[in-house]
Amino acid sequence: MSIGGTVPTAPGDVGPVGRARPPIPAVLGAYAVVGLVTTAVAMIGAAHRRPTLPPVATWDWIGAWLTGDAGWYQTIAASGYSYTPGQQSSIAFFPTYPMTVRAVGWVFGGDVRLAGWLVAVAAGAGAVVAFTCWVWSRLPRSAAITAVALLMLYPYSFFLYGAMFSDSTFLVLAIGAFLLVERRMFVLAGFVGALATAGRPVGVAVAIGLVVRVIELRAEARRDLSSRPVTAAVSDRAGSDRWWPARPGLRDLLRAVPDLRWRDAGVLVAGFGLAAWCIYLWTTFGDPLAFSTVQAAPGWNQGGGPRTWLKFDYFGTLLYRSPDLSVRLTAQALMLLLALLLLRRVWRLFGWGYLAYALVVLAIPLIGTKDFMGTGRYVLAAFPAIAAGAHVLATTRWRWIRPVLLTLFAAGLLVATYFHSIGEPVT
Repeated sequence: MSIGGTVPTAPGDVGPVGRARPPIPAVLGAYAVVGLVTTAVAMIGAAHRRPTLPPVATWDWIGAWLTGDAGWYQTIAASGYSYTPGQQSSIAFFPTYPMTVRAVGWVFGGDVRLAGWLVAVAAGAGAVVAFTCWVWSRLPRSAAITAVALLMLYPYSFFLYGAMFSDSTFLVLAIGAFLLVERRMFVLAGFVGALATAGRPVGVAVAIGLVVRVIELRAEARRDLSSRPVTAAVSDRAGSDRWWPARPGLRDLLRAVPDLRWRDAGVLVAGFGLAAWCIYLWTTFGDPLAFSTVQAAPGWNQGGGPRTWLKFDYFGTLLYRSPDLSVRLTAQALMLLLALLLLRRVWRLFGWGYLAYALVVLAIPLIGTKDFMGTGRYVLAAFPAIAAGAHVLATTRWRWIRPVLLTLFAAGLLVATYFHSIGEPVT
């Protein structure tokens, strides 16, 4: 049995994919194809860009991706951080991605555009490969293949194919940290997790998830769950048996805490990424939480409070603003809702650590956004929920749902890529 567990399959399935190597070359080939298609769509969109945005040359595939917050990341990579209280400022953006772009840019003579695209694409390819490795030993083959397809065709996955945003970098770091924990490389997992917590506001989910997963590993060892591969079978609607891995209960997690060893504490290093960012903001700008404070600046208007929590702005958009914006916001709200509904399956398939990670990743934008704008790409970070959704598609009695949904997702990816390239807010 692989570390972290292989999901036993129902009778008649092809068997656990953990027995075979993940098809990395095929996955990279598929990533390249989708990347070329989305880049072509982005270039078409760039030709119809709003007049307020800089024009893009006909064959400038990099410029086609540079819209929205990409301008902020270019500024940070080229000139560093600045903060003007009460105004939109670059300290709203965490440092891992733009500082990596700055480092890569030095190699190319300071060209942060090229560096930003290269880092985004390399991280996107790495995230797809890491996700394939992670899911390949945890789901039956058909579900694992579906999971990889879902990740690559998810409508907001255009961030994996060249958009100068931090999403692909964060995703590869988050999955990488969990892969290292499964291999009991706790200190290294902590360092990779630190880069993730310094990469995006939801990075704290990585630190929490790693800690819970380490405790869970101790609980599994304490109860010797690895010698009991399955619990009782559960009948699905198709009448076949669906098997679930055995999971420790909450009491088992608490009882396992005294079993922790000093080497397990290596995952706590993950918290230092966020801590270092807060210390920098404190010593430089006088506010350790300036990245949060600045969200209330005019233009962003993402301050906390009941108005944000109850989504007054979202409902106001539905009633009084343009229908196309309402559709874009509602689509993201729907993705968030579906991910939340999958959390129980995340726990049953992957355990408490991944549940904790996915829950925090989804809870932060749920609480912090005024109108669901941006939640589409936060769901992209909740990779255990994507895998759980693939498991649903692979085991449902309605076999037609999987190809239909993947087709709709692929169409949504192209549409979202186009709108992103013309400068319309998509997420």
